[in-house]
Amino acid sequence: MIVSFDKPLPDTELDQYLADIERVMLDSGLTQSVATGRHLPIPGEEAIPALIATAIVQVTVADTDALAKAFSAPGMHEVIDRWQSRYPYRVAWANHEPLS
Repeated sequence: MIVSFDKPLPDTELDQYLADIERVMLDSGLTQSVATGRHLPIPGEEAIPALIATAIVQVTVADTDALAKAFSAPGMHEVIDRWQSRYPYRVAWANHEPLS
């Protein structure tokens, strides 16, 4: 999950957002692991006409069915709606088989 907030947000808020997403994903019982990280900006990337990440959320699941269920787990939409109302953001997906 590639997350891009519309405007910069304080570091403490980004930390809390990532912790909230990680918690709700793990609480679903459908994920094998969840890892989050901040985007590392490089000079000139703003010239690329694409979504520039604020953070990455990597979720490992057994299969695509588990992934679909995890994103409809209790509490997921409440977390998303709460953060979207405070700090609008966009998400891009990169679902894939395990990388070697």
